[in-house]
Amino acid sequence: MASSNTASAWDSVPGRSTSAEANDFARRWREVRDDALEAVERVGHSGWLVLGEEVRSFERELAAWWGVPHAVGVASGLDALEIALRCAGVQAGAGVLTTPLTAFATTLAIVRAGAKPVWCDVDRTGGLDLDQADRALGEDRSIRAVVPVHLYGHPLDPVGLERLATEHEVLLIEDCAQSAGAIRDGRPTGTVGVAAATSLYPTKNLGAMGDGGALLTADPGLAERARHLRDYGQSGRYEHTELGLNSRLDELHAAILRSALLPRLDGWLARRRAIAARYTAALDGSPLRPVTAAAGRSAHHLFPVEAPAGHVPATAARLARRGVAVGRHYPFVCPDQPAVRGVGAVAAAGGSLPVARRLAARELSLPLHPHLTDEEVGLVLDACLEPSA
Repeated sequence: MASSNTASAWDSVPGRSTSAEANDFARRWREVRDDALEAVERVGHSGWLVLGEEVRSFERELAAWWGVPHAVGVASGLDALEIALRCAGVQAGAGVLTTPLTAFATTLAIVRAGAKPVWCDVDRTGGLDLDQADRALGEDRSIRAVVPVHLYGHPLDPVGLERLATEHEVLLIEDCAQSAGAIRDGRPTGTVGVAAATSLYPTKNLGAMGDGGALLTADPGLAERARHLRDYGQSGRYEHTELGLNSRLDELHAAILRSALLPRLDGWLARRRAIAARYTAALDGSPLRPVTAAAGRSAHHLFPVEAPAGHVPATAARLARRGVAVGRHYPFVCPDQPAVRGVGAVAAAGGSLPVARRLAARELSLPLHPHLTDEEVGLVLDACLEPSA
């Protein structure tokens, strides 16, 4: 499950206090405070704190906004992806083709579901290279599912994804942690596969006041099983029909999401698009190459740029000195993480993953959130376009 820079500052490049932050939760609070407090009051007066009407209502409203029949609220994006894999029928030991360039949660969900990650290289946009995925699926019949990530908010080709699933008879579960609001060929991300997972972590385009996630699907049976799995595997009160999780979206989170955050999401997405367009135009031809979507409308969860080889640390430090918070997404590809040693994971299609490794080594994320002012956007661009010493 791909994630963005965290609600703390752990992934920002050290430097002086910044003037253009990666996120600004204090500004968001000032905008949503009245509606959020009303939601808290509503939950408090209801006397119902877990899996009540607020969660059910948020699930309906999120599904309607996303354009899918069913949404199931869970405790995190990681859980949403694991539950989606289990509900879709991915068997223990099966290979699951996915991207090496993502937050580790995507790989972790596959392992937690009992499957084996198989990594395929990405294309220039950072998304799964569908041609290489096609070759990998043709060569390895042990791969029974594909988990593509709509990285940075850039939508992958829905027709290409559909073709992979159909021609190779594999399950498709989309990781939409960063792509709320992304559309390509008239289709929102998360509507091609049997299920999709998204994150409600605070930094996301639709982020809660804490952690959370949601599973999205058109299959009513899959949605019902997901509701059982998130609640200890209960099909009825104290009747545990399978081994589930404790992964319940809280009533408070759901109430604030539906009353204060989801109604503002379209406006926030429009602001992200405007900032991204300004960045893209200004940086055209500069040493910092924007990593843009191939087609469609990106959700612009992040604004990644590729710095010249050998200049990444110096560029990050220079921007930090100018007051620009810089993130790295993601400096280590998943196959290189110590946690996957011994889990039987492999790299597909040659195994060297050159494009993923290049982006991991060179990517920097510029500030992009809906509360950035025009002045702050200008500060970011001035710093990016400043000649190197």
